[in-house]
Amino acid sequence: MEEQRYKILSKVNYPSDIRKLELSELKQLCTDIREYLVDTLSDIGGHLSGGLGTVELTVALHRVLNTPDDIIVWDTGHQAYPHKILTGRKEALKNIRHMDGISGFLKRTESEYDAFGAGHASTSISAALGMAVARDLKKEKRNVVAVIGDGAMTGGMIYEAMNNSGVLKTNLIVVLNDNNMSIAQNIWQISNYFTEMIAHPEYNRFKGQIWDLTGKLDIFGDRLRKIAWRLESGIKAVITPGMLFEALGFRYFGPVNGHNVNQLIKLFEQVKTFKGPILVHAITQKGKGYAPAEEQPQRYHGVTPFDKETGKVYKKNGLVPSYTSFFGKALAEIMDTNPNVIGITGAMPDGTGMDYVASKHPGKVFDVGIAEEHAATFAAGLATQGIIPVIAIYSTFMQRAFDQIVHDISLQKLHVVLAMDRAGLVGADGPTHHGAFDVSYLRLIPNMVIMAPKDESELRDMLFTAVNYKKGPIAIRYPRGSAPGVEIKEGFDEIPIGQSEVIRQGKDVAILAFGATVVTAMEAAEKLEAEGIACEVVNMRFAKPLDLARLDEVSKKFNKIVTVEENAIIGGFGSGIVEYFSDKNYKNDILRIGIPDKFIDHGTQAELHELIGIDAEGIFTKTKCFYKT
Repeated sequence: MEEQRYKILSKVNYPSDIRKLELSELKQLCTDIREYLVDTLSDIGGHLSGGLGTVELTVALHRVLNTPDDIIVWDTGHQAYPHKILTGRKEALKNIRHMDGISGFLKRTESEYDAFGAGHASTSISAALGMAVARDLKKEKRNVVAVIGDGAMTGGMIYEAMNNSGVLKTNLIVVLNDNNMSIAQNIWQISNYFTEMIAHPEYNRFKGQIWDLTGKLDIFGDRLRKIAWRLESGIKAVITPGMLFEALGFRYFGPVNGHNVNQLIKLFEQVKTFKGPILVHAITQKGKGYAPAEEQPQRYHGVTPFDKETGKVYKKNGLVPSYTSFFGKALAEIMDTNPNVIGITGAMPDGTGMDYVASKHPGKVFDVGIAEEHAATFAAGLATQGIIPVIAIYSTFMQRAFDQIVHDISLQKLHVVLAMDRAGLVGADGPTHHGAFDVSYLRLIPNMVIMAPKDESELRDMLFTAVNYKKGPIAIRYPRGSAPGVEIKEGFDEIPIGQSEVIRQGKDVAILAFGATVVTAMEAAEKLEAEGIACEVVNMRFAKPLDLARLDEVSKKFNKIVTVEENAIIGGFGSGIVEYFSDKNYKNDILRIGIPDKFIDHGTQAELHELIGIDAEGIFTKTKCFYKT
């Protein structure tokens, strides 16, 4: 059946199989890959439109390069699903991002063809340059290629790597997968012609001979060389966007049609023989080959199961809106009455709720691209002028701005609100995207306040509190997915900084819960009550400052204390409790429940919570054993 449906793809399992095909078969191979992607991801979900746009690039690279000996470094993994299909994981794609299935990103332990693991953008050129220099040090012969999307070009690390590449002048090919730049058709045609001309072996042989000849003509030869260089670079500057890359030390080729597989093969065959850093600029269409994804590439960037024929997502009935949705609506509501509040996000307006805020307050939301470090210092600059910036960035990406949060925001006690979406375990995106460390890395910073809501109503109040806090930086963390579904009151209430609340009375064990774990702690307490163990549950609300008066009270009332959080157990909320009790020389027994000291793989959030024992059943079992010891 597969042989009939995927005529050429059925014969391809590894890149070596691509090299056995006739050139005339490659176009059909690309068609098969696209159909296989849509067929598979419509059933299970995943990242779709990025991979649809890189099919020809992937086929051409694996055709020309001797992978895995030659190395391809992909920037993140959204664009690398075709790579997975062609490197022995065609069948495994049917379980991608599921528990015990393959990763949605590149993973070195998964395949020898995955040269570098990455889930955060803008890392590929740095990693590839490191590999290229290692090759040179070991006196090996192999090609090293980095493939980067245009979105990742907003990350400053890219330019640091390109600048270093230009200085080192080692052999390195960078492929810019540009699916967003619009180039007029006549410019495209001229550029294609010019690119083919300067990549042609005869041109380069002739150019080399002229260069050698003029090198023997002393001062006159130097003048001729300068004229020739200016002529070539001048033409490039006029008809291509390559001047920046040339200035960074790269030889630029493009823009080229990223969907013409034969043209790509011809170009890659030529440029792989050149010396020094090379940049190939390929224009692609995100969602290529599947009409709904072509029309709405962002919507089909990451998908849940959908109807392949119509493109419509299968709706799940009865779901409570997400924390993200409540955050966006609350921020827009706060901005209705406070003109000094603005929003900042890093290339994720739809993923953070900032798209809703922008629709209600045009000109008040700034998308800085994949540039979290810049976002933090940009916010710091705004804060010095009396503006109240709210930075909405996924917890895992906020890690990238750690130094800026320390040096530019906290040291100067600037009023910046950090809204960390996707805190805790995010599910299918796995360890590169889990927000497992934010409490740990923020808690050590002086002047920082850290909050986490137990539900969507408290999230609204915490955001209101953060905006009105004047003493320095303040962070809110909240999880991915649906909120508990509590009633939303009208307006907002300010929460006293550092104040917790007892939400269930008990006499045997105190459960001090932080953030979304409050709900599961309450469920566990109900189960423990049935076992004759009366638990007092405290919604701590703040990891910093801790409610010290509450902790003193708890230390006197309970011998057994349990802390619960969805953050790394090392350095987290529970660690703060233990540190305080140690400083006070309290002798209570404390059990910390949280994310263990290891990277947690992918699966659904419920599966992962059960796996590490921070679901209601896990808290119940651990607390019961702890109480009885």
